[in-house]
Amino acid sequence: MPTECPGIPARLAAVHDRVADAARAAGRDPREVRVLLATKTQDAETVLAGVRAAVDLAAAAGDVRPVLVGENRVQELVAKAPALADLVGAGKVEAHLIGHLQKNKVNQVLAAATAVDSVDSLALATALSTRCQRDGRALDVLVQVNVSGEASKSGVAPDEAGALAVDVAALPGLRLAGFMTIGARSDDEALVRAGFARLRAVRDAVLASGAPGTRDARELSMGMTGDLELAVAEGATVVRVGTAVFGARPTPAR
Repeated sequence: MPTECPGIPARLAAVHDRVADAARAAGRDPREVRVLLATKTQDAETVLAGVRAAVDLAAAAGDVRPVLVGENRVQELVAKAPALADLVGAGKVEAHLIGHLQKNKVNQVLAAATAVDSVDSLALATALSTRCQRDGRALDVLVQVNVSGEASKSGVAPDEAGALAVDVAALPGLRLAGFMTIGARSDDEALVRAGFARLRAVRDAVLASGAPGTRDARELSMGMTGDLELAVAEGATVVRVGTAVFGARPTPAR
């Protein structure tokens, strides 16, 4: 791995402190909440520096779980895959797609990702299942739910999420690991928190259904740099953090 980029270890440690403080305030064990490095627009060297910092923090805490890395765009996931390949192959990193996925890009994603956190339709899930069966592999997936109802956000409506999750869980080659959402873009903390609570309720209902393949659907990926405390208070098991770790996103080249 490259030498750590200045500032990343300290910023990542500060994020972990925020998560731990939020968990304790909610009466939760901080180890229940993992930090996913959201690496949108970051170059491969910077991503590896973040991974290095995450590995060091985990080692100090005795945590042997893989570092979670998430990409929003398929092309970025594919472009950075070679830099992460050895770490992914060794089980030290999980590479997640956390952005919208079109069916025509399923093959590209499955060549680079270990999980897809943005399944929002049965058609997409079926396409992933078909390819996974062909390749003889299993893929962890999250169902993305649009709890805010904002048109700018992807995801299935909360009222439809449970049924979709049950259908996804029944597909061969897929392992339903839980649910993902993006909080409402609002300064109203009660509104944002209510959205996270809604996702938790969806998750709990699916777990209680006893439907095949839903027993392990416990993950709640929700909360980012600006609202992670609210998400942790409502049961987040994964928070997706980019700018608080890497700093301001670079402006993409034109």
